[in-house]
Amino acid sequence: MARSVRAPARGPAAAAIEYPSSDGKPMTEGDAQLFPMIYAVERLRLYFHRDPDVYVSANLLIYYEEGNPKRRVAPDVFVVLGVPDRMRDNYLLWEEPKAPDFVLEITGPKKWRRDQGPKRRLYQRLGVREYWQYDPTGDYLEPALQGLKLVAGRYEVLPVRKFEDGTLAGWSAVLGLELRLVARGMRFFEPHTGEELLDYSEVQDKLKADEEKRKAAEALAEQEAEARRREAAARLAAARQAVEARIQREVEGRRQEAAARRAAEARVAELEALLHREKK
Repeated sequence: MARSVRAPARGPAAAAIEYPSSDGKPMTEGDAQLFPMIYAVERLRLYFHRDPDVYVSANLLIYYEEGNPKRRVAPDVFVVLGVPDRMRDNYLLWEEPKAPDFVLEITGPKKWRRDQGPKRRLYQRLGVREYWQYDPTGDYLEPALQGLKLVAGRYEVLPVRKFEDGTLAGWSAVLGLELRLVARGMRFFEPHTGEELLDYSEVQDKLKADEEKRKAAEALAEQEAEARRREAAARLAAARQAVEARIQREVEGRRQEAAARRAAEARVAELEALLHREKK
C-alpha cells in the first residue's frame, strides 16, 4: 500500500508520521453508489482535461491536520481549481494550495447521516465552496439532489428546480455545469448547449453511431451521385441520338434534293433533245 510520509513539526528526533493512502474501508456501499461515482470522476476529468490546473479525484484521503493522521476524510468525488493535475497518493492539505472547491457525496444507508452532519460541518470548516449530495435510490434525501454553497464561512442552500417531467436540476457555479437527475441517474449538462456530458462508454457508443451515420450518409450520397450520373448520361445519350437523327434527316433531305435536281436536269435535257429533233 502506498503511503505518504512526512516528519512532524516537533523536530528531527521524533519518528516520521505516516499518512496512508487507504483507510481499509470499501469505496462504496454497493453499485448504487459506485456507478454514479465512476461517472462523475471520469466525466469531470474528461471535461477539465485541457486545464493542467484542475485536479479531479474520487475517494482519495484528504488529511487536514498536520501530524494527526486520524484527521482525514475521503469525499466520493472532489474537484480543486488552481492546483496541478498530477497523480497523488493522498491530499495533504498543508502541502497543497487549497482545499477542494467542489465535493460530491453519493449517499447510502450507512453514510447519509455522516454526509448530512459531521461531513457537512467539516467541509464548511475546511472552506469547501460547494457541497453536493446525491441519493441514487431516493430513500434518504428529499429531494434526492441537494447542494450547499459557502457564504461568509457558512453553508447556504443552493436552489434545486424541478421540471415538469420530475427531473431535478441544480447549478454548480464552481464547475460551470448543471447537475440533473435523469432516468439513468445523476448527469452533468453543459449549460450553453444543453448537451449531456456522456461517460466514456456512452461517448464511444455515440462515436460509433455517428460513424455509422456518416458511412450511411456517404453511401446515400454516392447512390444519389450515381443516379445523377446515370441520369446525365441518359440525357446526353438522348441528346446525341436526337442530333444524329436530325443530321440523318438533313442528309437524307439533301440526298433527295440532289436526286430531284438530277431528275429535273435529265428531264430538261430530254426536252431540249426533243425540241432539237423537231426543228430538223
